[in-house]
Amino acid sequence: MSSELRYTANTQLEHLHARYTGTGNEWLTHQHRDTLSSIVGHPSLTSYLAIADGEATGRIRFEMTQRMLQPCGPPPAKDDD
Repeated sequence: MSSELRYTANTQLEHLHARYTGTGNEWLTHQHRDTLSSIVGHPSLTSYLAIADGEATGRIRFEMTQRMLQPCGPPPAKDDD
């Protein structure tokens, strides 16, 4: 049953990608970037993460700002074929 559910979810996702450009990876990128900017913009969240990680708040702010540049990792390689 789980393989059937996985197949159905995968086909629905492919249908959405075909119908609406910009769904999927772009949405995830924006979601990650918004979350990181919210953490940087709220000092209490930055302090919470700094205490949890045992780092300075400035270091956490710097790392979050750097991760906003590519929140989901480097872009996938493009094929020239």
